[in-house]
Amino acid sequence: MDVNTLPLSSDAMLEGLRPWIECESPTYDPAAVTRMVGIACDRLRELGARVEHIPGPPGLGDCARAVFPHPRPDTPGVLVMAHLDTVHPHGTLERLPFRREGDIATGPGLCDMKGGTYAALEAARALAEVGHETPLPIHVLLTSDEEIGTPGTRALIEAEAAKHKYVLVPEPGLMGPSAVCTGRYAIARYHLAAHGVASHAGIRLSKGRSAIREMAERIPQIEAMTDADCTYSVGVVHGGQWVNCVSTVCRGEALSMAKRQADLDRGIERMLGMSHRNEDGSGFEVALSVVRPVWEPGAGTLALFERAKRIAATMGIELTHDSAGGGSDANFTGALGMATLDGLGLDGEMVHTLHEYIEVESLARRARLMAGLMAELD
Repeated sequence: MDVNTLPLSSDAMLEGLRPWIECESPTYDPAAVTRMVGIACDRLRELGARVEHIPGPPGLGDCARAVFPHPRPDTPGVLVMAHLDTVHPHGTLERLPFRREGDIATGPGLCDMKGGTYAALEAARALAEVGHETPLPIHVLLTSDEEIGTPGTRALIEAEAAKHKYVLVPEPGLMGPSAVCTGRYAIARYHLAAHGVASHAGIRLSKGRSAIREMAERIPQIEAMTDADCTYSVGVVHGGQWVNCVSTVCRGEALSMAKRQADLDRGIERMLGMSHRNEDGSGFEVALSVVRPVWEPGAGTLALFERAKRIAATMGIELTHDSAGGGSDANFTGALGMATLDGLGLDGEMVHTLHEYIEVESLARRARLMAGLMAELD
């Protein structure tokens, strides 16, 4: 299979992405994510795939699984695994519109990871269009909560992946146009709660203890623990309700990340060790939230990369690989020992910001790479 001759057009793919990007789908709006999953399912059906709707976990959007036409559709195959939720709240389109300028296109979730997901579907379409029957069936799993650590769909992901031989994850490339991801760092999330003592801020200020101040003092302590082995950051803080009341509760969320599981485990111990309560009820509490296990490449993943490297060479690309931070649902399949290749999505940058963009030509380029893998994996 010469992937360079496949009918794949970056221009056409970008236009096909418009309704995907203009359907804003922040994780915390289950109805919006469900609408986005519905758009993707409509596209899958247009391509002849058999689609199964999966009701979302409580408080989260719906999911879906699909399989493209194949003589043995229910046998273990190649699983394309993607999420359709984004970090961008409603209204982001006004500040980050879907727009193209030369080889750069912008839009919320375009790089992470709607563009890569669309490219994966186009890869399967192109193979079918030229009449190439893949050795294994191509399956798709679309989920709804990756951006918050996959608290509701991890079991679904692990169960679905276990049915297949290979997992392809079209998360954005980020490491460059000639790199893919064969490992992911371990990540832990935490719930933080600072507790204060109530008083009237205008009459008896000195009688109270501010939960907001307690949180403010803890944040630099947490982030100062960052070293070469484990990083710490606080990304969410909410506190107080009335400006004339000394705050009694302030809540937050923190994250730690490490290249090795042992380092993350030590980091978790340090974070949990910060909890304390005083006799008057004030204090600070840390509770462990979701954890992504470290994914270190095994023989299956490295063999999968070698196939991708050979395919890329036919495209004039010298493909490289590495482990990456940021976390993805590949952490779960990789940690299970499954042959997993991540970072197959689009080349771009500034994800999770109001400057998120892709390189338009990477649409066809990355679709060709994924099509090459689909065409020969057996």
